[in-house]
Amino acid sequence: MRARGADATDIVILVVAADDGVMNQTVESIQHARRAKVPVIVAVNKCDKPQADPQRVKQELLAHDIVCEEFGGDVQAIHISALKGDNLLALAEATVALAEVLELKAEPSGLVEGLIIESRTDKGKGPVTTAIIQRGTLKRGCVLVAGKSWAKVRFLFDENGRAMTEAGPSAAVEVVGWKELPSAGEVILEVESEQRAREVVEWRSYEEEQQKLQEEQSAIELKQQQHLEEYRKEREGLSHLSWRQRKSALYRANKTKFAMRPSERTQRDELMLPLIIKGDVDGSVEAILKVLDSYDAQQQCQLELVHFGIGDVSENDVSLAETFAGSIYGFNVGANRSIQQLAARRGVPLRLHSIIYKLIDELKDELSSKLPPVVTENAIGEATVLAVFDVSVGKKKVAVAGCRVQKGQLDRRHKFRLIRGRDAIWEGSLEALKHHKDDVQTVRTGMECGLSADSDVEFRAGDIVVCFEEVEAPQVTSWDPGF
Repeated sequence: MRARGADATDIVILVVAADDGVMNQTVESIQHARRAKVPVIVAVNKCDKPQADPQRVKQELLAHDIVCEEFGGDVQAIHISALKGDNLLALAEATVALAEVLELKAEPSGLVEGLIIESRTDKGKGPVTTAIIQRGTLKRGCVLVAGKSWAKVRFLFDENGRAMTEAGPSAAVEVVGWKELPSAGEVILEVESEQRAREVVEWRSYEEEQQKLQEEQSAIELKQQQHLEEYRKEREGLSHLSWRQRKSALYRANKTKFAMRPSERTQRDELMLPLIIKGDVDGSVEAILKVLDSYDAQQQCQLELVHFGIGDVSENDVSLAETFAGSIYGFNVGANRSIQQLAARRGVPLRLHSIIYKLIDELKDELSSKLPPVVTENAIGEATVLAVFDVSVGKKKVAVAGCRVQKGQLDRRHKFRLIRGRDAIWEGSLEALKHHKDDVQTVRTGMECGLSADSDVEFRAGDIVVCFEEVEAPQVTSWDPGF
């Protein structure tokens, strides 16, 4: 959203808190302004606070090539207080002065050009876009095209929701009358008639379809090439055989593949989390999708975006989530009581948030809950084999290792491992654990004992017997979205 704002404007006002200084968001905004090649005015805010230090802010900005006028640069820095309204007029004057120096002008006549800042669906107005006019004068009745959508302007509203008759260059205006909701960031162009608007939209849709077909054709050709290379490699080793011998060899090689049923071949063992995303405006959905694009833990759990859209959670969303066994995540949207009850009845997780960080945190928690627990070993005790002897149990002779516990304790309820040198010879449970002639549950450090394994194991003097327990810990997704 910051990047879109930098592309849309002619002057960037960089607001930095006088008490916090330059933060990560400030650095990101500076990078967007530099990429868009837009001049910057620094507004040092919160100068009314006792701990405010505007000088420190301007010094920190030097590290990011923002050199204020008092340090010999060309960037204006205005000390303001948004809370008390201090110096806001000076900030406006600085903006006007920079615009005059840069000779920023716009043509109020001619066809309208603009940029969509945000788009949303309003219950009473339908698809609504917030746009900045960059050229021409927008009036009611104008025919506009943006992306693959067009509009005949029915109403115009200013930032306070008041109706407008026209909007000139640099005006921010809400436009009502779109046939479909265009995406934020699209360029608005005025056309002479509705017929022309339909032709433009149809042509753009056709162009997009052709591009998709071309991409799909390229993918198909690449796959065919890979199959052809695999086929040739497979046949190279059989070229000296007769056709009957070749057929027999291929049958033996692919016998297990042919024996599988189609349903078994298409079964997926990977963990998967299907998602449905709903947001209040197009920009919010775009921001969430950008975060999801950074998902890099597909080897742990597949993340599949089933559907995304704008507006409150609907019955169709719940039905879709139930079909794919997925979850619904909503940002700044609502779900009425009937929808919540329907989701609960069908077992569909419905998670609504107004803070994007909390939404992503809950998504990470759900991804982690899908993962199997991690089994870790916790060493409890260690003993050294001093001697090995046989004990008769009925008609059977059992090998018993006489040991001394060196660390911790040996507990018969846990698992044991026999180590010889650097190799693990055996792992399993104990058949018996005795101290002198008594059967015991545990043997502590310094005590001697005799133990026998639950399977045939060859003990030797000097072997190490390790007692350990397996602890299950919840696994956490390795995905790091960056915040």
